[in-house]
Amino acid sequence: MSFALRWKHENLRLILSLALISIAMTFMFLVLLYGTATKSVSVVVNGQETIVHTKQWVLQRLLDEQAITIGEHDEISSALTTKIKGGDKIVIEHASPIQLTADGKTTTVYTTARTVESALQRLNIALGENDRITPEPTAALGAGDEVKIVRVTKVTEEVSEPIAFETEKKSDANLLKGKEQVVQEGKEGVLVKKKEKTFEDGVLVAEAVVGEEVQTESISKVVAVGTKNPVVVLSASSPSVDEVSKNGVTFGYKQILKNVKLTAYSADAASTGKDEGAYGYGKTYTGTTVTEGRTIAVDPKVIPLGWWVYIEGLGFRRAEDIGSGVKGQMIDVYFEDHGYANKFGTKQGYTVYIVGPKKPSEN
Repeated sequence: MSFALRWKHENLRLILSLALISIAMTFMFLVLLYGTATKSVSVVVNGQETIVHTKQWVLQRLLDEQAITIGEHDEISSALTTKIKGGDKIVIEHASPIQLTADGKTTTVYTTARTVESALQRLNIALGENDRITPEPTAALGAGDEVKIVRVTKVTEEVSEPIAFETEKKSDANLLKGKEQVVQEGKEGVLVKKKEKTFEDGVLVAEAVVGEEVQTESISKVVAVGTKNPVVVLSASSPSVDEVSKNGVTFGYKQILKNVKLTAYSADAASTGKDEGAYGYGKTYTGTTVTEGRTIAVDPKVIPLGWWVYIEGLGFRRAEDIGSGVKGQMIDVYFEDHGYANKFGTKQGYTVYIVGPKKPSEN
């Protein structure tokens, strides 16, 4: 290779090297110029926008320059290592501490939300249908505020309760007075109640009946109550139960009959079946001769034959006769006049005192 050719090649390399160095220096100058150039950047902190003029080209340096600190829970729109350029917008939300009470526990949490509702969303806290929250979800939220959630649970259950049976009493003429007899035993029914229990944070605070249904009807207890008067066996030795004065005569009596029925009869055939002159005509069952003002026919099971009684409104009478139709608390009064006996008819409601074998005398 000739000297001229070697010189040409060496100069070409030198020219290329100088060109490369020139380009690199130009690039470094441009980079330095760009990095030190003043840029306008929008910085929005908690909703307040500020236009910042800075020569910094890394976000962290810009924040340091503006004395803006980013806490652990704060939110920023770009990474701190992001390179910034003119016209960029940096959004920063500082988190605020709030006291949150939920599920029976109180903790301090941090959030950038500005309402209760948005805070719960960001904290991933769900509310049940019946849960209560204080303050209202739309309320504004500031640093140090307290948010309380009460978990409300409603549970429905069925409870069976007995239905008391009633006691029904019925009069029974075949049962003695003062006696009672169970005719049908009572049985309790079953009432099913639907109850709703309300729990707040697991504690029962309310209970209410929201429905009820009779599952089984109760059966009444039926009791027969005796109305039959007891048969009192009277004798001459039976003591008097009390004394009473009637028409100037004071006498003791062994028994008192209430609501006695009176009828009347005479000695003729219509009453006794015997005509005048026939055997036994005018004679009583006890053998006495019927006498108006004295003779009465009775039921011997109620008034002993031969005993005296006092009938309110009539006076003293003697039980001397019987009759097929005279039963129970009934007295057939003798009258001589057949027509009067027919007109007498039936009278109810008399009080009769059973005295004894001897007629009381006037005082």
